[in-house]
Amino acid sequence: MTWLDYIPKNGSPRDRAGADFYYHRPYEPHYYPDGTGKGIRVPASDMTPEQIAEYDEGWEQAVEVGERKDWG
Repeated sequence: MTWLDYIPKNGSPRDRAGADFYYHRPYEPHYYPDGTGKGIRVPASDMTPEQIAEYDEGWEQAVEVGERKDWG
């Protein structure tokens, strides 16, 4: 594996979770299959358990890192 394997695909559940935490948005599983802001936004009600678990992992990783946007 390379470092690229650790970068989530844009719009993926893990990517959205990290962005939500960083920008002080609430925990709300979702993703964009075609990339962030492109095409449809898939809500938790239409996600598989695996996709929600991916969001959860991304959220927990973001919490662990602790970095958040400073609106200063």
